Amino acid sequence: MPEYKAPLRDMKFVMDELLDMQTHYQSLGADECTEDMVDAILSEGAKFCENVLAPLNRVGDEEGCTWSEDGVKTPTGFKEAYQQYVEGGWPSMTCDPEYGGQGLPASIGIAVSEMVGSSNWAWGMYPGLSHGAVDTVEMHGTEEQKQTYLTKLISGEWTGTMCLTEPHCGSDLGLLKTKAEPNADGSYNITGTKIFISAGEHDMAENIIHICLARLPDAPKGTKGISLFIVPKMLPNEDGSVGERNAVACGSIEHKMGIHGNSTCVMNFDGAKGWLIGPENKGLNCMFTFMNFARIGTALQGSSAMESSFQGALTYAKDRLAMRSLSGPKAPEKAADPIIVHPDVRRMLLTIKSLGEGGRALAYLTAKQADIVKSPNSSEEAKKEADELLGFLTPIAKAFLTEVGFECTSHGMQVYGGHGFIAEWGMEQLMRDVRISMMYEGTTGIQALDLLGRKVLMTQGEALKRFTKIVHKFCKENEGNEAIAQFVAPLAEHNKEWGDLTMKIGMAAMKNRDEVGASSVDYLMYSGYVCLAYLWAEMAKVAQEKLDAGTEEEAFYKAKLQTAKFYFDRILPRTRAHAVTMLSGAENLMDMEEENFAFL
Repeated sequence: MPEYKAPLRDMKFVMDELLDMQTHYQSLGADECTEDMVDAILSEGAKFCENVLAPLNRVGDEEGCTWSEDGVKTPTGFKEAYQQYVEGGWPSMTCDPEYGGQGLPASIGIAVSEMVGSSNWAWGMYPGLSHGAVDTVEMHGTEEQKQTYLTKLISGEWTGTMCLTEPHCGSDLGLLKTKAEPNADGSYNITGTKIFISAGEHDMAENIIHICLARLPDAPKGTKGISLFIVPKMLPNEDGSVGERNAVACGSIEHKMGIHGNSTCVMNFDGAKGWLIGPENKGLNCMFTFMNFARIGTALQGSSAMESSFQGALTYAKDRLAMRSLSGPKAPEKAADPIIVHPDVRRMLLTIKSLGEGGRALAYLTAKQADIVKSPNSSEEAKKEADELLGFLTPIAKAFLTEVGFECTSHGMQVYGGHGFIAEWGMEQLMRDVRISMMYEGTTGIQALDLLGRKVLMTQGEALKRFTKIVHKFCKENEGNEAIAQFVAPLAEHNKEWGDLTMKIGMAAMKNRDEVGASSVDYLMYSGYVCLAYLWAEMAKVAQEKLDAGTEEEAFYKAKLQTAKFYFDRILPRTRAHAVTMLSGAENLMDMEEENFAFL
C-alpha cells in the first residue's frame, strides 16, 4: 500500500503564494487565521491522516461494511478513528460559532478534507456528508431545528446524509415517489425507499440525521412538487438526548466496485417521523445547498486520488529497476536503470503531477469563493460575484477533476506494470475508489448540461464572461513578460476561442436543442483544461518571480516551471480534439435508429 505523506509544501504554495489566502482571510475579518495558525492546523491534520487514517485504507477495502438487522458495522478501526476525529474538534472547524463551531473559513476545511480524502476516502465520506447537512440546516432550518440538530452535527456526535435517489429515478428527481403525510403535531410521516445513500447506516455515531426529499399529498408533479425533510434515525428527546428509534432502517448495503469501507445503503422509510425544512415544494432549491457542497467535495476526491496515485507511482518508479535508458545507462552500478529514467514513465508521472497540482489549485479557488459567500463580513456585491463565479466553476471542478482523477489512477497503476493490478500494492484500489466520483452528485453528463445549458447559455454567456475576464486581465498584464510568454500567448488564444465556441454552440442550439447535449461533455472538458491552463500560468509567474528574486527553494520553483511547460506542451493540446468534436453536430449521435445500434 502506498505510504501517504501530506503534500504540505504544495498546499502552502497554493494557499499562500498563488491565492494569497492571508490577505483573503484579513479581508473577511478572520484575523485569527494567521499563517502560523493555518500551518499548525494543516500539520496536525497531516499527522492524523498519515498516522490514523492511511493505515486503515486497505483495512476498509478488504473488510468492507457488514449488514445485520441490528445495523451496519464499519471496518476495524473506523469507529475509533472517528472518535479521535471528534475529540480533535475537526467536525466543528468551519461551522458557525453560535452553534458550537469554530468559525474558520471553508477553504481551511477543504485543505484538511483533501488530506483526509487522499489518505482514506471511504472513511472520509462519513464526516464529509455531515458538512452538507450542516449547511442545509444552517441555511434553511428553523431556530428550533438548529438547536436540536445543528449543534449535534457540528460537534460530530451525530452525522448526516442526503437521501435523494430512488430505484426508478436516478438523477431525474422529478420522478421521485417518497411520500410525506402531515400529522396533527406538525410532523410528517415519511414513506418510501431511497438508494445509494452514502453513510446511511453505521456504528460510528449515536444518531444519523437524514436530509430527505419527499412529496406532500397535494404537491405539483415533477421537480416543482418536492419538499425537504429532516428525518432522524433516533428521535431526539426534549433535552436533546437520543430517544426512541424512528421508523427508518437500512434494508441492505450495496456490493460495490470500490469505497468498500463506506456503507452505501438502501434506506427504507416506513412512516418515519420527519419535519419540514424550508418552504413546501421548494425542497430541491434547498437541497442544492447540500448538493453544491457535495459537488465541491467530490471534485476534491478527484484531486485527492491524483495525489495518492502520484505518491505511489513516484516511489515505485524511483525504486523499480527495468531495462537501460535509451540514451545510455543512468545507474551503471546496478543491474538495470530505475524506470523513472524512461520517457513514457515520466509522461505518466508528469501527467498525474500536472493535473493533480492544477486540480488542487482549482479546488482551492472554488473554496476561496465559498469563503466569500459564507462570510458575514462580505459585502452583498462581493457575495453575489463570488456566488456566481462559484456556480460556474463547481460543475467544471466536479466533473473535470473526477474524470482526470480516474485517468491518473490508471496511469499510476500502469507505472507499476503487472504489479499495479495486484491488490497488495494499493494502486488498483485507488482506481476502484475514485471511479464512483464521476457518477455521484450528478454524472459528468449532468454536470456538463448544468455548465453549458444552465450556467452559460441561459445567462447569455455572462457566467463564462465573468471568468474569461479574469483570464483576459491576467494575459493583458503579462503580455510583455518574456519569462512566461510561452504560457500567456496560448492561454490568451484559448480564452478567446472559449467564447467563440460558446457562440457557435449557442447558434446551433437555437435550431436544435440536442446540440447542447451533444456538445456539452466536450465543452466541459475543454473548459477544465483552460481553467487549469490559467492556474498553471499564474503558478509559473509566481515561480519565476521567486527564482528571479533568489530563493533557497530553487528546485521547488524550477519544478513548478517545468511542470507548467509540460502541461502547456502535452496536456493543453487535448483541447484541439474537444473543439472539433463539440462542433461536429448532433446528427452523428442522433441520426441512427434505435434498432440499428446492434444486429444480434
